Amino acid sequence: MSLFLSIGADCAHRVRQRVGATLVAAILGTLAGCGSGPRQPPAPPLEIPPSVQTPPPAAADAEIRTTPRGRWVRGEWADLPGWDADQTLMAWPALQRSCDKALTAANSGNTSGRGLAAASIATGTVSFSPVAFASEWNAVCREVRRLGPGPNEAQVRQLLQSRLQPWRVESAEGKPDGLLTGYFEPLLEASRVRTERHTVPVHALPADHGVRKPWFTRGEIDTLPAAQAALKGREIAWLADPMDLLLVQIQGSGRLIYTEPGGVRRTVRLAFAGHNDQPYQSVGRWLVEQGAFTLDQASWPAIRQWTRQNPQRIKEMLAVNTRYVFFREEPLADPAIGAVGAQGVPLTPGRSIAVDKDSIPYGTPVWMASTEPQVWSANPPAPRPLQRLVVAQDTGSAIIGSVRADYFWGWGDGVEDRAGRTKQPLKLWVLWPK
Repeated sequence: MSLFLSIGADCAHRVRQRVGATLVAAILGTLAGCGSGPRQPPAPPLEIPPSVQTPPPAAADAEIRTTPRGRWVRGEWADLPGWDADQTLMAWPALQRSCDKALTAANSGNTSGRGLAAASIATGTVSFSPVAFASEWNAVCREVRRLGPGPNEAQVRQLLQSRLQPWRVESAEGKPDGLLTGYFEPLLEASRVRTERHTVPVHALPADHGVRKPWFTRGEIDTLPAAQAALKGREIAWLADPMDLLLVQIQGSGRLIYTEPGGVRRTVRLAFAGHNDQPYQSVGRWLVEQGAFTLDQASWPAIRQWTRQNPQRIKEMLAVNTRYVFFREEPLADPAIGAVGAQGVPLTPGRSIAVDKDSIPYGTPVWMASTEPQVWSANPPAPRPLQRLVVAQDTGSAIIGSVRADYFWGWGDGVEDRAGRTKQPLKLWVLWPK
C-alpha cells in the first residue's frame, strides 16, 4: 500500500474492483482533507535524488504530442536516468506478451485503425485506439517475435534504441512530476473447510446477487441472519485473519495455498467475481480520525500493527468499509506469472505497471525513474533509485493523471510491505516507435 492521497470534496472513493487495485487509494485513498485525530509533527519532506528531480521545461521548439490527459515531449536516450544500469532483458517477457496482443489485433482483419494512427501522428496527438496502437507497433512487435524468448541484453537494447524514441510524459501544463504507488498479489494460507484456526470465509457470489441491488453491507453480512443465510454454502475458502480477507478484497485477486491430505501443498488463484454495490469507505481514514496514527505514518503495515494491538476493535473497523467483494477460484496454470491485467495479458512482477489509460496506451514500454520505498522515519536515509524498463499493462480507478503509475511488486515474501509503503516521486518516459 502506498500513501497516495486522493482529495475529493465529499471525501468519497470507489476502489478498483479488479486485479491491480492500488492499496493506498483503497485503504487510505481519502485521508487528506477529511479530518484527523491528534497529530504528531509531520515527517520531513522526502529527499528527491537528482535522477528524479524536475528537468528543465521543454524548449519552445520541442516536438510535442498531446494525449487526452497531458502531453509527451520528445527526448533522447541520454535523458533517461539510470538507463545504462538496468537489465532491460528482465522486461522482455512483459514486452513479448504485449506485442503478441498487438499483433493479434493487427491480424484480426480490422484495418480501420491504420489511417487513424497515421492521422494522429500528423496532427501531433497520440491515438489510444487498440487497432491504431497495433498499426504503429506492428513492425517493432514483429522484430520482438523474431528474437523470440531467448535474446541477450545487447540484442534487447539494440532493438529498443534503434526502433523506439523516448518521450517524456508531462501534464497538460508541462509538469513532469508525478506519483508512484504499488500493488501486489496476496499469497495467503487457506483451508477448504472451517477449522479452529481458519474461521474467516471467502465467499462466491450469492444466488440473489443480480436481484438484490445493492446487496447487504459488510456489517450486515456479519450480523444479519438473512445475509448469512444467503451466503450459506457459498464459502469457497477459509482464512485465518480477517485482515487477509480485506487485503485480497482490496487487491481484487490473490493466491491461496492449500495443504491437501497427505501434506501436499497446492496453490490456486482467487479471482474477482463481483461486489455488493455498496460504497467503499477508507478504514485508514477512520483510523487516522481515531488517533491511531498520523497521516504521515499511515500505511498498510501500520494498520496491521493497530489490529494486532486492538483485536477487540477489528469488527468495528471493518464495518466502516461497507464494500464487500466476492470471488471465484481458478487454476494457477503458471505460478511464474501474475493475474491478467487490464490489457488482457498476465502481469510480470517488477516489470508491469498500471497507468492512466488516457495518458499511456496499454502495451507501451515505459522508462520509470523513481525511488525505493522506505520504512517511515523522522530522519530517513537517502532514498535508493528505482529506475527500470516497465510495460503499461494495467489500470485502475485510482490511477488518474498523466505522470501516474502503480508498480506491480508481484507476490511472496516482502511484497506486501514494499507495496504498502510505496509513495514515491516519479518521472516517466514512453518509448514509442520512430
